[in-house]
Amino acid sequence: MGVEFWWNAAVASLFGLLIGSFLNVVIHRLPKMLERQWAAEYAEYTTPPHTDAPAQAPAPFNLWTPRSHCPACTHSVRWFENIPVLSYLVLRGRCSACGVRISARYPLVELTTAGLFFFCVAQWGLTAQALAWCVFCTVTVVLAFIDWDTTLLPDDLTLPLLWAGLIASALQWIEVPLLASVTGAAAGYVSLWLVYWGFKLATGKEGMGYGDFKLFAALGAWFGWQALVPIILMSSVIGALVGIAMKLGRQLREGGYVPFGPFLVGAGLTAMVFGPDALLNTLLSLMGLP
Repeated sequence: MGVEFWWNAAVASLFGLLIGSFLNVVIHRLPKMLERQWAAEYAEYTTPPHTDAPAQAPAPFNLWTPRSHCPACTHSVRWFENIPVLSYLVLRGRCSACGVRISARYPLVELTTAGLFFFCVAQWGLTAQALAWCVFCTVTVVLAFIDWDTTLLPDDLTLPLLWAGLIASALQWIEVPLLASVTGAAAGYVSLWLVYWGFKLATGKEGMGYGDFKLFAALGAWFGWQALVPIILMSSVIGALVGIAMKLGRQLREGGYVPFGPFLVGAGLTAMVFGPDALLNTLLSLMGLP
């Protein structure tokens, strides 16, 4: 490992920090953008025809507008207060205007993205394969945090992730044959769809959402059908353990649910780093099986 290796990996991690800073905006704003869109569609559907009162146009709200600001005092974040990780440390995790605490999630997302980008370039160099897996990491990190906050897995992210996996396979940017990628996408969706309906018919309740089907299909596209069993086993085991811990600590939300998406993402990222076979072997060893 020469100087070039470490230089490339360091530049990738720096780029990951910058991307991670933007991902914080996406995680916070995309669900709100969807809620506004749904509200507008509902209002349009329910508004009586020939209404004379002109509708007031809402203020622009997207990933770029308005500027980032403190939710407590509306202080606009200046450029030097928005440097990934460094600004958080200098400000000691507080707003410079009102002193309210800033969530540690912001630097966590930035550092996580930087670490994943570092791994991708260290593993595959400056190649199309590294770029493909950086895209995978970027989208899955956003999905995990959005699902944890809102139990939403937006089609705006899951479907592009699925297609990106199929395209990367077709272009041979990932080491998954196209047939295995297509089969994995189909099997991933159908398997959770069957579990969903089996659970609903047996209990009358919905155990998961359609976003979970699409996310699992996307993971099938990126890793192939052979990886689906290790990924679903790991995500289920870890999800169950976290759910039990939250229940014992009385931290479960109203309704007693735990989003499944973050655990699918965690298993997918683990499979990327260590490989699906290592995932399965680790689970078997934990259960005391050969």
